[in-house]
Amino acid sequence: MTNKFRNLPFKARLALLGGASLMIGATLAFGRLAENDDSKAPPVRLVVEEAPVKRDGRFTTSFAPIIKEVSPAVVKVFTTTTPRVPTQHNPFFDDPFFRRFFGDDLPGGGERRFRMPKQHGLGSGVVVTADGYILTNNHVVENADEIKVAFADGKEHTAKVVGRDAKTDIAVLKIDAKDLPYAHTANSDNIEVGDVVLAIGNPFGVGQTVTMGIVSATGRGNIGLDYEDFIQTDAAINPGNSGGALVDAEGRLIGINTAILSRSGGNHGVGFAVPINLARSVMESLMKDGRVVRGFMGVNIQDVTPTLAKEFKLKENTGALVADVTPDSPAAKAGIKAGDIIVEFNKKPVRDSRNLKLQVGQTAPDSKIAVKILRDGSPKTVEVRLKELPRSELAARSSRDSGGSTEQSLKGVAVGDIDARVRERLNLPEGMKGALVVDVDGESAAYEAGLRPGDVILEINRKPVANAEEAVALTSKVDDRSTLLRVWSRGGTRYLVVNEEKEG
Repeated sequence: MTNKFRNLPFKARLALLGGASLMIGATLAFGRLAENDDSKAPPVRLVVEEAPVKRDGRFTTSFAPIIKEVSPAVVKVFTTTTPRVPTQHNPFFDDPFFRRFFGDDLPGGGERRFRMPKQHGLGSGVVVTADGYILTNNHVVENADEIKVAFADGKEHTAKVVGRDAKTDIAVLKIDAKDLPYAHTANSDNIEVGDVVLAIGNPFGVGQTVTMGIVSATGRGNIGLDYEDFIQTDAAINPGNSGGALVDAEGRLIGINTAILSRSGGNHGVGFAVPINLARSVMESLMKDGRVVRGFMGVNIQDVTPTLAKEFKLKENTGALVADVTPDSPAAKAGIKAGDIIVEFNKKPVRDSRNLKLQVGQTAPDSKIAVKILRDGSPKTVEVRLKELPRSELAARSSRDSGGSTEQSLKGVAVGDIDARVRERLNLPEGMKGALVVDVDGESAAYEAGLRPGDVILEINRKPVANAEEAVALTSKVDDRSTLLRVWSRGGTRYLVVNEEKEG
């Protein structure tokens, strides 16, 4: 079967909102100012108003009092970036005659650096403390050489970057000022779909703008960041709104506006904001440790699809399916195994794999956490002591080889044995056994399920596979047309369900 996503009726475009030249999303950057500052800032903790917004069904005739209170804390963020271009060597400048005219300031005896015009970007930010700490988006300030913020009354300040986190697209700025107006924050876990929200920022550089909408959804993901838990809203947000405030009907900060889903780059009623709870945890970690410290459990997880729920005899399509466990990791020491379904983490329900990744990441290393799993349909609770997330991860390459073809339940799939050459080319983990997938028919059910050349089949219907011969034997002895595979692919492990009944 051909790729279903290859011919979409239209192309939707995800745009980051920091304006560049007041027109398009900016990906300007900045990191050196923070790196040159060795002083460690004191811890900063924001005061959170825990009470949820009132939901009495009444609607006010004006939000003017709320806007007057919160808008002074929303600032413009101006960035200046000098493009870096490689130097070029001109042999004519090695001649003393030319150097007599042009001087001896040419670097390297004739290397010339072409001057490029500086680039200017514009975004938004939110002051969250009276002494000048500001939350904005990483993509607004990334790579910038100079950052200035301007308040609604026209006052400008030079800002420095305290820290940045590309994995959540959050950055923390600091200006040298006191007694500033700042936004009060709410507990973003308390928001509900249908709550009225206001977006405040500087779209297209026209000046501070307020738009109104509702919370369209919570817990959105698949936007392109590593840690996602977006608030979706239909409040009009556009390029330049990046880093601006999303507030509730009482004027409390609940999110940092970050991205839009758009055909044209402008507002189409689908905007996304980083919840303030997530932004606050990133800020506090940056202030305390100089970087974002995240928890690590050591599991490779995936969502529970309806087909997987059927194979694992689950009543609901919730939880995170453990496809693999890192050796000697916290999960391995706690007894978690491949095939377990994690349904609770620290007494909080796990909706899917992204939700579990977020919960683990926001938990401090060395914490002892109760993790509830389902193993063969039976509940079990284990205690996991988290470690710190490693800073680097290994990637593997894909490969093709030659081999035999499986029959019956995996039609159109060719497999081969793993020899020393294949193991080296694929950078397979030491001791891994299985059947190497060397070809998959593009019209087969296996291809539709996601099996690709270069994958390694580790299990078939929960039974381990040591080589190609065993894979062929196991696929010829199935009772139905649905096959559960555990597959290693490009450095990760996942489960696939191949349903031959859908073939053709």
